[in-house]
Amino acid sequence: MLSLIARYTSWLHTRWPAGTVEKLPVVNEDGSTKVPGLYIVGDLTGVPLLKFAADTGAKAVATIATDPAFAKRAAGNGEPVVDLIIVGAGVAGMAAALEAKKLGLSFTVVEASEPFSTIANFPKAKPIFTFPTEMTPTGDLQFSEAADVKEALLDELMAQVRAAGIEPMIARVERVSRRGDRLEVVVSDGDNLLAHRVIVAIGRSGNYRKLGVDGEDLDKVLNRLHDPKDYCDSDVLVVGGGDSALETAIAIAECGGRVTLSYRKASFSRAKPDNIDKVAALSEQGSLRVLYGSAIKEIRESDLVITRDDGERETLPNDAVFAMIGREPPLDFFRRSGVPIGGEWRALTWAGFAAFMCFCIFLYHWKKDAGLPINQWFAERGWFPFNVPAMFDAVGGTFAEAAGSSTNLLYTLKHSMADGGFYYTLAYCLCVVIFGIRRIKRRKTPYVKVQTLTLMAIQCFPLFILPELLLPWAGRNGWFADGSALCGLADQFFDRYDAVGMERAYWRSYGFVLAWPLFVWNLFTQSPIWGWVIVGTLQTFVVIPLMVWRWGKGAYCGWVCSCGALAETLGDTHRHKMPHGLKWNHLNMVGQVILAIAFLLMVLRVLGWVMPGSAFATLHIGLLEKYAIVNYKWAVDLMLAGVVGVGCYFWFSGRVWCRFACPLAALMHIYARFSRYRILADKKKCISCNVCTSVCHQGIDIMNFANKGRPMEDPECVRCSACVQSCPTGVLTFGQVDRATGDVLATDRLAASPVQMLELTVNGRPH
Repeated sequence: MLSLIARYTSWLHTRWPAGTVEKLPVVNEDGSTKVPGLYIVGDLTGVPLLKFAADTGAKAVATIATDPAFAKRAAGNGEPVVDLIIVGAGVAGMAAALEAKKLGLSFTVVEASEPFSTIANFPKAKPIFTFPTEMTPTGDLQFSEAADVKEALLDELMAQVRAAGIEPMIARVERVSRRGDRLEVVVSDGDNLLAHRVIVAIGRSGNYRKLGVDGEDLDKVLNRLHDPKDYCDSDVLVVGGGDSALETAIAIAECGGRVTLSYRKASFSRAKPDNIDKVAALSEQGSLRVLYGSAIKEIRESDLVITRDDGERETLPNDAVFAMIGREPPLDFFRRSGVPIGGEWRALTWAGFAAFMCFCIFLYHWKKDAGLPINQWFAERGWFPFNVPAMFDAVGGTFAEAAGSSTNLLYTLKHSMADGGFYYTLAYCLCVVIFGIRRIKRRKTPYVKVQTLTLMAIQCFPLFILPELLLPWAGRNGWFADGSALCGLADQFFDRYDAVGMERAYWRSYGFVLAWPLFVWNLFTQSPIWGWVIVGTLQTFVVIPLMVWRWGKGAYCGWVCSCGALAETLGDTHRHKMPHGLKWNHLNMVGQVILAIAFLLMVLRVLGWVMPGSAFATLHIGLLEKYAIVNYKWAVDLMLAGVVGVGCYFWFSGRVWCRFACPLAALMHIYARFSRYRILADKKKCISCNVCTSVCHQGIDIMNFANKGRPMEDPECVRCSACVQSCPTGVLTFGQVDRATGDVLATDRLAASPVQMLELTVNGRPH
């Protein structure tokens, strides 16, 4: 049984890549941070591209210059204070300095080693790719196509800086702290500096990651390659699977070195396709040996020991080891400066999370009137919302008269407003609309605009106006009364609360949008309501499977569902908070358990219908009504979908319920395994920056598909377009493939990538 579950889990979810996201400081879109006046630019904002680094540096200075608070800055009161201190003299820092000079700001650039040190430490003749090719960064620091290797690029950048007369101060900065209305830059050796604003542009220049093995402190263990010719006749081991590791191995192998490339995983997942192809070619020629699934056990003076995943040990002759496994971002610097680190929780974070969860527990029990004593207490005292009818009557005059007529829309509004669920649904709609408009303004693509407007329309009309106002008003005007043309149809969808038929269960109209088993209550009835049996069956087992087959699970989750509507609007700026990794992917199976429970309850319900005199009927009335359905409603509807789903929005992204626990999503995951929907990738453009993975609020390791050029087929995808929209090089596109041949059948007409839109515009074609 356990083996069967494991195989099913692998087939459904865990077979897909499960990469994690690197921790970085929390930075707003304009580079600002929680520390007032402190900005972060460059690849610490998440995009390791030269053009983007220059763009963020120049834009941050422009933002500072137009800040009204900055315009009111006071003089130094005898202390030397400058407008701006720029920490780091790389591409982002120098772009900021050039912009500050152009705007006439007083500034100081502080650098720990030398200008453009990251580029200067690249291996000789390293090829440089300045993606995106059509992008022109903001500011005066620019890149020409001729500067396509390290030396030419460095000369070009230095020439621009010298022409502007910018000379950095060489010093190491320990931290940045507030000092009154200014910022103090604490320097390790020397006097501290004061400024009105500070831009940190130090990149990911933290400490090199350690191998953690004996012998790592030997002089032959290095972290960067200066000149491959120094190792032309040497036995060299390169450790790592990123571009730096592959480029080091390629450079030494091409000049005659005997190179072994050791990587802990079964295949390269983060390197550029060109580098992977070169490694494969050199391996076929015998110039380079690749050991997948391997790790260093011990480093000695003239050799080293490698272990394999299968337990095999191998001793290799060795003259040099290049540990190209990256650096740890300088997170301690930001912690000392008071800048929060993404994913790190402090005591205040836990307190805020606990307080908000308590609020959500109260809110959802109050909304559902789930036995809370406070609801009864409010009702006994005629407090909100139980006092709303009396408030309408107290107005008096024509208004009160209209609100007292059962056929008037004001009467319907008065009675709807006496229920807590009305205000919750109204607030829900307002959030979707307000934050939806903000999303459209933030993510300016046709895809986001059409998707968000669709979600707003569905949430406001069929999920609010229809059940709360229009249907009750129509019923009170006799549309569904005995003898009316619509009476028979209404009986198949809205059961009666009284003999006259004026009041019906109009809340059941949610079922027109929210399908079973997300919305189970139209089928959990004492006797079948045949309209919902038919509609629900067609929705769940015909319409949705066809949608998923063609457009993926996101055709419903990202374009129709109310849970998705709130996640894509209110949750849009929190999507990067979703946890990633294999253990979290295992948690995806919680939804399958809830789906199984929903199926079991439904089977028992149907058996109770078709065999009214059997033991199932007794079970149907006893177990289901008194225990199972009540507990399902509280545990799933109220606690998981409500309290946990909304309570986690600002800490774990808005898709916690959708990803881990929603039973309809769990069913669509099964459908999606047979879908032809994919996210297509142009691997030649992929720079393995991991931005696509970091913004996925379903926890999908999209980069692992993209940099191999494989169509993304993880069934978790909800078509939100964040990965496509955020990709800095325009790698990704929504599309469909032939499952048998892998051929691309179609791509989306709605543009979702700003980079691709720019490319089409530059090439003179409409987008």
